[in-house]
Parts: sequence; C-alpha cells; structure tokens
Amino acid sequence: MHLIETVLLLLLAVVVSGSIAKITRIALPLVQIGLGASLVLITGSTVDLEPDVFFLLFLPPLLFLDGWRIPKEALFRDRAVILELALGLVLFTVVGLGFLIWWMIPEMPLPVAFALAAILSPTDPIAVKAIAARAPIPKRLMHILEGESLLNDATGLTCMRIAVIAATTGAFSIGHAIGTFAWLAVAGVAVGVLVTMAISWAKNWVNKRWGEDAGAQVLISLLIPFAAYLVAEELKASGILAAVAAGITMSFTERGGVGGTQSLAITRIRRGVVWDTVQFVANGFIFVILGEQMPSIMARAAEVVAGTSRPEVWWLAVYVFGIVAALAALRFIWVWTSLKLTLFRRLHRGPPPKVGLRLTMVMSLAGVRGAITLAGILTLPFFVADGTLLPSRNLAIFLAAGVIIVSLLVATIALPRLLQNVELPPEPSHDVEEDRCRVAAASAALRAIEDASHAMAESKPDPDLYSEVASRIMEVYRRRIETHTHGEEDDAAMTRKIDRVERELWLAGLAAERSELGRLMRLRQIDEVTARRMIREVDLQEIRYL
Repeated sequence: MHLIETVLLLLLAVVVSGSIAKITRIALPLVQIGLGASLVLITGSTVDLEPDVFFLLFLPPLLFLDGWRIPKEALFRDRAVILELALGLVLFTVVGLGFLIWWMIPEMPLPVAFALAAILSPTDPIAVKAIAARAPIPKRLMHILEGESLLNDATGLTCMRIAVIAATTGAFSIGHAIGTFAWLAVAGVAVGVLVTMAISWAKNWVNKRWGEDAGAQVLISLLIPFAAYLVAEELKASGILAAVAAGITMSFTERGGVGGTQSLAITRIRRGVVWDTVQFVANGFIFVILGEQMPSIMARAAEVVAGTSRPEVWWLAVYVFGIVAALAALRFIWVWTSLKLTLFRRLHRGPPPKVGLRLTMVMSLAGVRGAITLAGILTLPFFVADGTLLPSRNLAIFLAAGVIIVSLLVATIALPRLLQNVELPPEPSHDVEEDRCRVAAASAALRAIEDASHAMAESKPDPDLYSEVASRIMEVYRRRIETHTHGEEDDAAMTRKIDRVERELWLAGLAAERSELGRLMRLRQIDEVTARRMIREVDLQEIRYL
C-alpha cells in the first residue's frame, strides 16, 4: 500500500509540475527535481532506486520513441558529426576528465575516476528535449543533439563497465575492452533490428488473415522496446542501443519497408496519443525520482568529504564546478573541431565555412546530464575482488548528482540567451517538396475515385448517382491541385497565405461546431452517444489544422 501511495504522489508531482513551470518560468526538469526533493522532505520516505529496474522501466520506451520519431534524413545527413560526438567525444572526455578528477582528488583511485568520467560523458536525450522545450533550439542542431544522445549512452556505459572491472579486479586489457565494446554495439543494434522486424512480420501476418485490432497493435508497440532491451541484455549486449535500433527500424516498417505495412488510421491515432502520454509520464517520473534521491545523497556530504585530504564541505562544490567546467571545455574543443571538419563542409572542394563562437557554445552547453548518469553511477559495486569496500564510491555518486543539477541550471540559464540570433546555415525549404507531394497524392486520389465510381455504378439502375457523388469529391481534390500548382515565387507566397487564412477559418468553424454540439447535448436535444461521435469527428478534422 505504501508503494502505491508513493507512486500516486509521484504522478501528482508530474501533473502539477507543468503548471508550476509555466507560472514560475523555471525549466520543467528543475521544477520536477525540486518537487521530488520536496516530497522526501515532507513525507520522510523515499523510493529505493534500483538502477537495473530503473533502466528497464523508463529508458527502453523513451529511447525507442526518440529513435522512432527522429527524422531519419537528418540523422543520416549529419551522421559523421553525430558519430564523432557519440564515439570520439565520449572517449576524449573519459580520458581527459578521468585524469583531471584523479588529479583533483588523489584519494580517488584512477579506475574509479575513469568510471565517474565515463558515466558523466554521455548526454541525456530526455534532459536535452526538456531543455529544448524552454529554449527553442534550431531543428538541425536539435537533430544532432538527439542523435548524439541516443548513441553515446552505449559508449559511456561500456567505458564505465570496463573501468569498474579494472577497479574491482585490478586487471585491464585494451584488447578485451575493444572486443567488449564491439560486441555491445554490434549485437545491440542487430538485436533491436531483428526483434522489431520479427514482431512486425508476425503482427502483419495475423492482421492480413484475421483483421487488425487497434488496441492490440498499440500494446504491441509498447512491448517492442522492452523485448529488444531484454533480449540484448540477456546476450550481454547493449540494451540501450537495441531500444534505439528498434525505434529506428519501427519507423521503416511503418513506411511499408523492412517487411512491414502501414497500420489503420485509427490505430495510428490511438497509438500516437498513448505514446505521447507514456512520454510525458516517463519523462516526469525520471526527474521527480532524481529529485527524490538528492536529499539522501546531499545528507552524506560531510561523511563523503571527511575521507579526503580536504575535509571542508565547500570543497565538494569546488569539485562539482570544476568537473562541469572541464566537461564544457572538453566538449567545446571537440565540437569546434568537429564542426569545422564535417558539419558544414561544402560538397565541392574549398575551405570549410566559418564556425561561429556562439554556435559552438550552444552545442557545448546543450550537452546536459540527467537520469542516465545518476542511474549509471548507482550501479557502482560496493566491494572490490578481495571483499574490501570500493574506495570513493559515495564521493563519486555525490559528484555525479551535483554535476546533473549544475549542468541543468547552466543550460537553463545560458541557452536561451545564447540562442538569440545564433548563426546557422539556412535550412532548405520543404515547401516545394510538400506542394509536389500534395499534388501527387491528390492526383492518385482522383484516379482511384474515378475507377471506384465506375466499378460501383456498373450494372446499377442509378449510375448517375455514383457519378454525381464522385464529381463532388473529385472537385475537392482538383481545387487542392490548383492551389498547390504554381511556378512563380509570388504564387507560392500567395499559396502560403491562402493556407494560413483557410486554417484559421477552419479552426474557427470547427470550434463553433463543437460548442454547438455541446450545447445541444446539455439541452438533451441530442443523445450523448451521438454527440460524442460527432464531436470526435470534429476533433479529428481539427487535428489536420493544428
């Protein structure tokens, strides 16, 4: 019963956090962390965070959804810089930050320092998206940050696993480390792809023979990331990469490729709503639970620092700010080099364009740390191979928690200011491409309606009726083709203006329609079931214009 009450309190904190963030204009993750800490201080009880359970419950669905929804064209277009950030930057950070921590805190063994640096090196995709909600980041930049954060977790966790082995056994082999990393990455991606393909083929086979059940399809989509994660972990591969690969594969199956077919419209609508809810709840839960862990971690501050050569508590703040500054500096150096070499390189030969200082600073500060860092550092073992306590374990946990808070604060405060007038290469417009696709889709619809009307009218006593109804529907598509067929720039601008005006008028009309249906239902001039069905029709129409 106590666990149920705790979960309900956490859900309540997630619900009210959005309103508090809007009222106070404080970043949502910080509000949720504060609410989590407040719950502990008020109730006196906390959630015992089991890192393995935490990883299983929250990370697979969120990483799967990010992999599913991230634009694949953007991911492949900037694959070079994303891989440089997700692989090269992590290794660069582990080495540089590991030696720095060892230098700052001599009492911390070098393998433990490397383990701490490894778990601090990956950015958190959930935290990145939460910060972006308050400080709108340009699309291309956001896609790069999302792609990086989706892939760098496996690199960081692998480096941490190798460092923990060295810390507990005193043994380290570069060949074994490379082999372990290769297996984690390759096997993890393969498991994610194969599991998603197998499940997609199975459900499509069932749907073709017995029809599609929308509720079952939604549930299957929710189970796929957990299946990929668990299979990968069972094979000692990266469950995180398996979840990401499963999401990317899912997007291709939805296009009708990789053995897949498109789902029914009602399935896609319901699935989108369910996944939006899962994303909202899971994101909120992660940061609230983060906040719940903070009081107990901070309460051990004096005990943690007492075992060092600098027993004053304020040295902990020096360590945290020093690590945050080092992370930003290492990221700045790597990002500057990476941007100059790959991101904006012209297709023809020539010097790469100038990379602005502000853009590099945005990329550096946007690499915030979050729940993955805390959950990962809590997996540090208590004992080494000979049965003695692992040195500096509590200190590493405290430093990781402090870095999470400070990095979120710095990004929340600095990013909105840095993003003002940030210089980015112009994004290509997709207006012409959209118009061409609308015309092609409308033309296909015209042909299909004409063929269907002829087939339906054949051998019927009233063939003119079918022709008349088909003409009315086809007229809508012809107007759409006329609207989106233009050759001059002025015509294109006028088309955009017409679309905006039409959108506003449709929204006004649909709002009035919904209001009137509600009034008639309250007056009992229409039964509730019919009213709800008609309001749902209005809602579905409105979605098109939102």
